[in-house]
Amino acid sequence: MFKPLDLFIGLRYTHKRKNQRISYVSLASVLGIMIGVFVLITILSVMNGFEKELRARILGMISHVTVSETDGLLENWQQQRQKLAKTPHVLGAAPYIESQIMITSDSAAQGVLLHGIDPQYQSQVSRITEHMEYGSLNDLSSRSYGIAIGVELASKLGVFPGDKITLITPHIQITPAGLLPRMKRFTVKAIYRMNMKDYDSSTAFIHIGDAARLLKTRQEVTGIRLKLDDLFYAPQFARQIEHQWGKNYQATDWAEANKVFFAAVKMERIAMFIILSFIVLIAAFYLLASLVMIVTDKQADIAILRTLGMSSSTIRNIFIIQGSLLGIIGTLLGVLLGVSLASNIETLLPRIEKLFNFEIFPADVYYIAYVPSDLHASDVWIITIGSILMAILATIPASRRAAAIQPVEALRYD
Repeated sequence: MFKPLDLFIGLRYTHKRKNQRISYVSLASVLGIMIGVFVLITILSVMNGFEKELRARILGMISHVTVSETDGLLENWQQQRQKLAKTPHVLGAAPYIESQIMITSDSAAQGVLLHGIDPQYQSQVSRITEHMEYGSLNDLSSRSYGIAIGVELASKLGVFPGDKITLITPHIQITPAGLLPRMKRFTVKAIYRMNMKDYDSSTAFIHIGDAARLLKTRQEVTGIRLKLDDLFYAPQFARQIEHQWGKNYQATDWAEANKVFFAAVKMERIAMFIILSFIVLIAAFYLLASLVMIVTDKQADIAILRTLGMSSSTIRNIFIIQGSLLGIIGTLLGVLLGVSLASNIETLLPRIEKLFNFEIFPADVYYIAYVPSDLHASDVWIITIGSILMAILATIPASRRAAAIQPVEALRYD
C-alpha cells in the first residue's frame, strides 16, 4: 500500500518542522491520545477490580445457586441435599431457613434477615467462616440458642460477645395477655466482618434447629444453597435443575438474584468508557487540525512534488503515514503507562498515601478501603485498536485536501 518514498517523506515531515505552532499542535495531539489511552486503561482496570471485589464479597455471603419449592417450604430436604451434592459441578450443598425478624437489645432495635444454617454444611457454600472477628459458626449448636451477627449490627445494638439479645418474629402466639409475637433470647456467640454494610448491619445466623423451633417450620427448610466449580456456569445449571425437577421447584443463580446491582455496575462501566473515549476523540481532532495546518504550510512543497510527477495518491499516503505515526506513538505511550499503572496501582497508592499522609478511601467511610485493579487484555486491545483507528480516520480529510492541491494554483504567488 505504501511505497518507500511515501514512508520517507511522511517520516521526514513527522520529525522536521519549521513552524513551531504546528509542532506544538502535533505534540498536543500525541499527548492527548496518550493521556486518553492511559486514563481509559487505568479507569477500566480499577472498575474491573471493584466489580471483581464486590462479586467476591457478595458470593462470600450468598451461594452460586439456590433451590427451593415454588409453593412454600422444602420438604424431605435431607434426600434432596444428598441428591444435589452428588450432581456434577456441585462442590457443596447446604440447607437454610430464612426469615425477616426484629432483633432488640437493651439500647436499640434493628430489623435483620435471619438465616438458619447448619454449620456442618455452611462452610461448603459460603466464605463467611473466613471473615470471623470473634468466635466461629461452629459455636452455633442446636438448642444452645447462639447467634452470629455482623460487626455493624453489633455496634448498632451495643452488644459484645456473650451478651443477650432478643429475636422477635412476625409469627403470632396466643398468650394469657393476648396475641403476641414469638420472642426468644439468644446469646451472641460470634461476630463477623464482610466489609459490606448490607451484610454487616442486617444479617444474622443461628443454628437451623433453633430457627426451626423459633419459626415453627418443623422439618422443612426454605431451600438448599449450592456451590459450583464454576460460578459462571450457575445460570445454565439453574435452568437444568428446573427442567429436571419440574415446575414445583425453582432454582435461582447468583447473577439473577443480584441482577439489578450487576446491571448497574455494567452500565456504569460502559458509560465511563464512552465518556473517557471523548478524550481520545478530542485528541484526534487536534491531530486533524495539525495535519490541516501542515498541508497549508507545505502547499508549495506539495506542488513541486506534483510537478515532478508524484501522483495524488502518493501525496495522500504521505499525510496518512504522518498522522497515523503520531497516533500510534501516542497510543503506544498511553498503553505503556496505563498497563504499568494498572498493574501496580494496588502497591503504588498506599505509598502515595503514606508520603502525603492522606487516605484516598478512608476505612471508616468506604467499605473497600483500597483501590483494586483487574487488567483485562481484551480491554487493552480494544482501546489500542480503537485509538489507532481514530487517528487514521482523522488523517483522511487532511490527506484528501493535500491530494487535491493543484500545482498551478499553489505556485501562482510563490
